[in-house]
Amino acid sequence: MKILVLAGGISTERDVSFVSGRCVYEALLRKGHQVIMADAYLGLPGSYTDIPCSELFGRDINWTEHIEGISETAPDLDSIKAMRDPSYKGFLGPGIVELCREADVVFIALHGENGENGKLQAYLDLEGITYTGTDYISSAICMNKQLSKELLAYNGIPVPRGRVIRRGEDRTNTVGLPCVVKVCGGGSSVGVYICHDSAEYDRAVDEAFMLDDNVIVEEYIGGREFSVCVTDWEGEPKALPIIEIAPTGEFYDYKCKYQEGATVETCPADLPDAKAAQMSAYAERGFAALKLHSYARLDFLMRDTDAGLYCLEANTLPGMTPMSLVPQEARACGIEFDDLCEKIVKYALRED
Repeated sequence: MKILVLAGGISTERDVSFVSGRCVYEALLRKGHQVIMADAYLGLPGSYTDIPCSELFGRDINWTEHIEGISETAPDLDSIKAMRDPSYKGFLGPGIVELCREADVVFIALHGENGENGKLQAYLDLEGITYTGTDYISSAICMNKQLSKELLAYNGIPVPRGRVIRRGEDRTNTVGLPCVVKVCGGGSSVGVYICHDSAEYDRAVDEAFMLDDNVIVEEYIGGREFSVCVTDWEGEPKALPIIEIAPTGEFYDYKCKYQEGATVETCPADLPDAKAAQMSAYAERGFAALKLHSYARLDFLMRDTDAGLYCLEANTLPGMTPMSLVPQEARACGIEFDDLCEKIVKYALRED
């Protein structure tokens, strides 16, 4: 099977996407497929742009030799944009559209803007190109944290109390302190701040508005953090074993997610059976409420004071790095990483 793994892109999660893509690429190669991995934004390297796409699949080329690890901070996107010919317009880089058309399926390993917000999925749908993950509608819903929160709450799933501030509106803190400030459309905890006083709040709002036109302010919920992957590969939404995330810092930020030793992760999580069942049920109901397909990860907090559960968000293209949560949850129920990648591909082809 000819598979194109799309990674990179132009979001703050670019570096994470490359490592996810490399892991998927290597797994699918081990499964015997013809696989190419390409940077969605910068496109094919110049030395390959003159070769017909039909001839690239199956060639003995290491498409990931340039991939490095994940740094402690998000990438400088301006420097990435400067690497592309300014006369080349559009999100998808040189050769990418042709590769997508030539592939049997596109494995989307992008994270963040223009990977998870539904735009890429909508374009691929219009082109009749098969791709992995959920569709454009659910992607767009989940990328907007405020909209997804409203849908979750409407369907009886508890979410943190809060409000959204749009650029130019009154930004007075009506939620109280401590609170959490975060961008409405970000990921990998980029643009998330815990504020303990008014000075921290004002600074956090300023910084968040540098990344997004809409900022969410939520109550701070002190407690344990969990994540639940849900799939519908067998028809109905089904939660995989819950994983608990215990960051060494104040919360599960960008550094904790991708730097080895920064987080202790336990799967299956040590929870009373009744509480685990309740969280899994919330995750499955949330998956259905947000119209998700294939696989997604829903994140939860359990408050220390009363063990109350709160759903924070849904991630439609979870990380697929060696430290990522979904592969750990899959492994806990007997699905090894290579098989997980192939399951995702086979689901996409079944839905075609």
